[in-house]
Amino acid sequence: MIVEKAFSSLHKAGEELCGDRVLLSETPTSIIAVLSDGLGSGVKANILATITTRVAMTMLENGAKIDEVVSTLARTLPVCKVRKLAYSTFTIIQVHSNGTIYVAEFDNPTICFFREGRRMPLKTHERVIGSLVVQEASWQGKENDMLVAVSDGVVHAGIGEKLDFGWTHNKLETYLQTLATRDLSAVNVCEKISNIVERISQGVLGDDSTVLTIKLRKKRSVTVAVGPPVNMDDDRKFTQKLLCENQTRVICGGTTATLIARELGTDVIVDLNSISEHDEVPPTGAIEGISLVTEGILTLSTVLQYFKANHFPQVNNGAVRLGKTLQESDEINFLVGRAINAAHQNPDLPVHLSLKQQLIQEFAKVLQDLGKKVTVEYY
Repeated sequence: MIVEKAFSSLHKAGEELCGDRVLLSETPTSIIAVLSDGLGSGVKANILATITTRVAMTMLENGAKIDEVVSTLARTLPVCKVRKLAYSTFTIIQVHSNGTIYVAEFDNPTICFFREGRRMPLKTHERVIGSLVVQEASWQGKENDMLVAVSDGVVHAGIGEKLDFGWTHNKLETYLQTLATRDLSAVNVCEKISNIVERISQGVLGDDSTVLTIKLRKKRSVTVAVGPPVNMDDDRKFTQKLLCENQTRVICGGTTATLIARELGTDVIVDLNSISEHDEVPPTGAIEGISLVTEGILTLSTVLQYFKANHFPQVNNGAVRLGKTLQESDEINFLVGRAINAAHQNPDLPVHLSLKQQLIQEFAKVLQDLGKKVTVEYY
């Protein structure tokens, strides 16, 4: 079972720094997420939230209990000279390797919990630790559990403007209920919540707004075939390797697609509807039994740039579809054929288009930095 995690933060209008902070960590025994909302906004709030998340995460990674964490935070946080408060909210989510989920909350909106697409009440108990009242909950997690934690900027979005009382926690849960019934990634859930907040706030946020999503699900794997084998005798083995497991299958490159279609006794159908007038990404194709067929090096290079920029454009071309497939996968296996494509040896082309293996190695590094397990096999 995979613990998928993602978050998205939006700044308060007029502020350069976000007063909310999220830290994520993976230890040998658990996955930990800490969300904090610092008092006020801007630099001071950012400092308070940063201290809270870093202190809490460091202690939790070293096995500290919540009592120790809260006591340490009370002694560590600087006091605001204006409000005479040392204040920062927090939400802690810890998913242990045995599937147990532990949640501790202080002054953040209550976590929204969904199981098999249905909203479930979070059975918390209240505990006073020092001067703070902390809500705790613990339960045995199951596949398809989804937890969504937010800062109060999310539930207060649009208050006094488009909505008299803001979005409210109930409306947030109702919207999340519709998302929980769909097979969306944690990244998708965060994006959709942030988009709603921006729309309700009419682009002018009255407070920092952060959403953190944790999902428990089956592992997702994808195999990407790039280029034909250098030895034609390996064509069948290459094809069988692509098809051997129950996973997402992707082909990058026209020659590779033709090879695999031939081995499968079928044809490649080009989808001319997958390109637009101002789109430089080549069209996609279709082969029965294959999830996605794209052009090769140009498309891969474009996807790599999307990842480096941490931005996918709002189009449905082959590069965006491939990028999101990789983004939503946990294990990625590249099958790289070493046959030379004469078109890529054109000296007028950029260097990165003429060196396929170098491109794949760079791609693997970027994906590994995102926490993906990546393997590369050459043929």
